[in-house]
Amino acid sequence: MTVFKDLYNYRELLKTNIKKEIRGKYKGSWLGVIWTFLNPLLMLAVYAFVFPYILRVNVENYTIFMIVALIPWNFFTIAVQTGTSCVNINGNILKKVYFPREIIPLSVTISQLINFLITCLIMAVFILVSGVGFSWHLLLFPLLVLIQFILILGINFILSAVTVFVNDVAHFVQVAMTMGFYATPIVYLPQMLPDKFQWAMKVNPMAVLVEGYRSVLYYHEMPDMYWLLIWGVLSFIILVLGYMIFKKLEKTFVEEL
Repeated sequence: MTVFKDLYNYRELLKTNIKKEIRGKYKGSWLGVIWTFLNPLLMLAVYAFVFPYILRVNVENYTIFMIVALIPWNFFTIAVQTGTSCVNINGNILKKVYFPREIIPLSVTISQLINFLITCLIMAVFILVSGVGFSWHLLLFPLLVLIQFILILGINFILSAVTVFVNDVAHFVQVAMTMGFYATPIVYLPQMLPDKFQWAMKVNPMAVLVEGYRSVLYYHEMPDMYWLLIWGVLSFIILVLGYMIFKKLEKTFVEEL
């Protein structure tokens, strides 16, 4: 309960940090927050041309098939990459002022969640204009977002703390995200993988979540609730362990920074 009490007492600082993360990302940019919409649109334009026309991926309404997976993946990638170095970036503040250190990865993750929800407006427009539309399965969308948020926050607690001591972690994360993109069925059907690799779709949490988003928004059917709930529980465990690791290592943050 102490963590919730601390976060409540420092809630104004948390709000300020979240606003700073959202505004600071595009500070000095002419288009500002518009880049939140442009980035996924530009990526979508490239993939929507390359995969169906050059690589001959034959999927009906391929743009919708891809965008409902690409936008959640972008949320995961940007949030984890930003969260990995967030403590190092705020090193000077940590040396001068006391506040609950967990506010830093928490504010980064929440700010990226807000950006993700804003970007979902693009996804909604594409779904409606394409004629795919929505069904009652949309009610499961908040569950998918919650599981993904918990997973990202747990990962960010771990990576942000470890990166203080091992700077190479940030470089490893960039490589891992590139590999993870192709290991996750974002631009291809999971059935395209050979049977001997199908197990990888279950041990990869983002593969389970991406297929969950696709079931709800594209296929209009129930997602695989068995694996979704398993990763919901595992994500919570990762969050608890991540927080414990973060609190254990934060005692020497100032010395290392």
